Amino acid sequence: MNRSMLSALLLLPLAAYAGNLRYAEDQAPALLNPVFGASMAEARANELVFESLYTDNPELQTTPALAESAEVAADKLSMVVTLRSDVTWHDGQAFSADDVVYTVKTMQDKATASTEYGRVSWIKDISADDATHVRMTFVHPEVRPEDKLFFKILPKHSFAAGPMKRTDPFRTKPIGTGPWKVTQFNEDNSVTFSKNPGWRSSVGIDQVTLREVADKNYQAKLVLYESLEALVRVLPRDLAILQNNRKVELYPYQTNSWWYLGYNLNRPLLANASVRHGIADLVDVDALLAPVGTGARISGPFVPSSPYYNHDVTLAEPDDDAAATLLAQGGLVKTNDDWTQGGRPVVLTAVAHKSVESVQEVAINLQSQLQTAGIQLKVDFLDDAEWKQRVWKDHDYDLLLSQWTFDRNEDIREQFHSQGTRNFVGYANPAVDTLLDKARDATDPFVRKAALRDVHKLVAADQPMVFLWTLDSYAALSVKVKNVVVHPFYFFTFAPQWGLK
Repeated sequence: MNRSMLSALLLLPLAAYAGNLRYAEDQAPALLNPVFGASMAEARANELVFESLYTDNPELQTTPALAESAEVAADKLSMVVTLRSDVTWHDGQAFSADDVVYTVKTMQDKATASTEYGRVSWIKDISADDATHVRMTFVHPEVRPEDKLFFKILPKHSFAAGPMKRTDPFRTKPIGTGPWKVTQFNEDNSVTFSKNPGWRSSVGIDQVTLREVADKNYQAKLVLYESLEALVRVLPRDLAILQNNRKVELYPYQTNSWWYLGYNLNRPLLANASVRHGIADLVDVDALLAPVGTGARISGPFVPSSPYYNHDVTLAEPDDDAAATLLAQGGLVKTNDDWTQGGRPVVLTAVAHKSVESVQEVAINLQSQLQTAGIQLKVDFLDDAEWKQRVWKDHDYDLLLSQWTFDRNEDIREQFHSQGTRNFVGYANPAVDTLLDKARDATDPFVRKAALRDVHKLVAADQPMVFLWTLDSYAALSVKVKNVVVHPFYFFTFAPQWGLK
């Protein structure tokens, strides 16, 4: 973005009145339908529009949202949820148990191909007793099923019969029960949300505008120039200038997400453990992280603050000599400056989703590191449709650069169980499957903790992916925004209580 473009952006008529909160995303969502969630930008926007049966309170304790109460059977294999009777959809129609049943069954329908299938796979059956009572049975006993009822509910009446599709008109004309409703997907890639006058509680901000600002170098400037009221994540280099500005307040928050470089274990070369470990020894994780920000490196599939993180697993450091030994053990030959297989240079294709924040910087840095070490890397940046086709359906890649984001349940089962719906790298270890089953079924939190720490250790040893880091995060908001509490996983959960003067 050049100076003239910045000036134009500053002059855009985004809102001249105090009731509009404008915030930036690197890339605006292509659709708003929680069944097909693919990015954190979508997740944040979904918090404005949609609701779940249960949600977090500011202390991150499970509290009813669309639900009023629940009764879990003594054997922990079923429950009945009583719904609120004072909820309406944005189009005025009444919210009912049929909407909950429809949402769960749609997410479970393989024809839907929902990216969120894992959030409902634990529900064996669901039905409506009447308009305000939902009955669920579970595949296995559930000690606290309310903690898993955080997925967003959709209106049954907004969809035609048959499998839900990403291309349904709902994608840009969503209807929810949340505190804001979508007014318009604008031609400049912004999205406008207006306050839902029928929401059950007061909402302190009349309008929210999501702005697409692809060049992160200018996002902080827009906050300083008062052309934005909120910045979801501040680049480390901008922290000092924002911190020293009296018009801006910084809010630290801990995301439950981590970056990884995944191997496609369906490819013979990468199914070879020596090759995987050899490539990992070529990766300088600290150098990859430096241009992106600050954070904590990780050795396995949990963040270091998690009770399941195994601190006995040491972080790997780049080691060219160890890498050379491992790659040779894996059948590769160093010919001049290139690693070869069967007399041909090793050329790998990595894919990354365009919407992942800072992914281009990381990918280019990774490409340079591997090329210097003698492995050629081609990088493809994919949109939603390409990602779904190449990663989820065709498994058409060698390496995959991305991040996983979890709620406080930290359920990694779908990623690492051999039958997991998000296990597109093709990882399978019977011992890990057994431990994940044990953790799922555990009623004792100490048993669950021990099982998942063992999972961490085994997965780190198998290395189906190079575990990278979890980023430190700071949000920047104008001091005009009052009563700010930022949710560490979804950001806008508590935004109805915010005010704007």
